[in-house]
Amino acid sequence: MVIVAVLRNPNKTPLFTVEERIEQINTSVQHLHNLEVASFKGLTVEYAKQRNAQVLLRGLRVLSDFEMELQMAHTNKTLSDKIETVFLATSNEYSFLSSSVVKEIAKFSGSVDHLVPKHVAQDIYKRYL
Repeated sequence: MVIVAVLRNPNKTPLFTVEERIEQINTSVQHLHNLEVASFKGLTVEYAKQRNAQVLLRGLRVLSDFEMELQMAHTNKTLSDKIETVFLATSNEYSFLSSSVVKEIAKFSGSVDHLVPKHVAQDIYKRYL
């Protein structure tokens, strides 16, 4: 089973609520089996332990992501030596992409249809109306 874990981070103010993001992800991955989307608070490694997860999959876009993610992976290893972190590189086509970039484009009435799933683009446009 693969779990897409959405952090309830009190230090950030995202464009969508956790519930909205879970719904968007569920719609995006409905064709995939053996996958669950859930939210959590606190440390990722603690949530992984609660769910009996053995591997954390983390996406990397650019070199600065790697530096931060590697530091986090080493920290997580000190918290639980039973959980491994595996990094997946983003395809070149999306390596520049971030939520900040998508929001900035939409905020100034640009099209994000080619950057996110169609239903997410529609939600973004509604939010900026």
